[in-house]
Amino acid sequence: MTGRPVAVSAVRLRALAPADVATLDAWSADPGHFTEFADFGMPARSHAALLARAELEGGYGFLVVEVDGQLAGSVSWQSVAYGPNPESRAWNIGIGLDLAFRGRGAGTRAQRLLADMLFATTDAGRVEASTDVENLAEQRALEKAGFTREGVLRSAQWRGGAWHDLVSYARLRTDPR
Repeated sequence: MTGRPVAVSAVRLRALAPADVATLDAWSADPGHFTEFADFGMPARSHAALLARAELEGGYGFLVVEVDGQLAGSVSWQSVAYGPNPESRAWNIGIGLDLAFRGRGAGTRAQRLLADMLFATTDAGRVEASTDVENLAEQRALEKAGFTREGVLRSAQWRGGAWHDLVSYARLRTDPR
């Protein structure tokens, strides 16, 4: 064995099931569980509440990531406006994966699936994501998922008692697959 993580064979996105809530809530309550880049110093939110928010708001969504039949994390998206008209809307996505599923290609595949879904079900021309400048694994995952690095957003995120720079990525409807 080489010591490299074994690649996953099947990644799918699905609706939150009642049985998922306790596990996802426990992961979210542990500030270091998803990564040091996800500790916003906020109280953990119930995933049942996130699902209720997604059902009430048209500009937000949430799905579970399943890897080889196991609960592995979640993805979410929210509407971002770049102008007053509906055509100027884009989707900003995020992901949280359980430690056991990192470094195996699951994040890349989940983010590619989510972008594909958003392009297939909405008229948005842009799906974007950002990550900490030090989060090299997520930067690689986004690039492998077809996202293009656009630049650095200086001091864009308050986390862990300090401002952090983020790297901005986007995938356009017109980008080659």
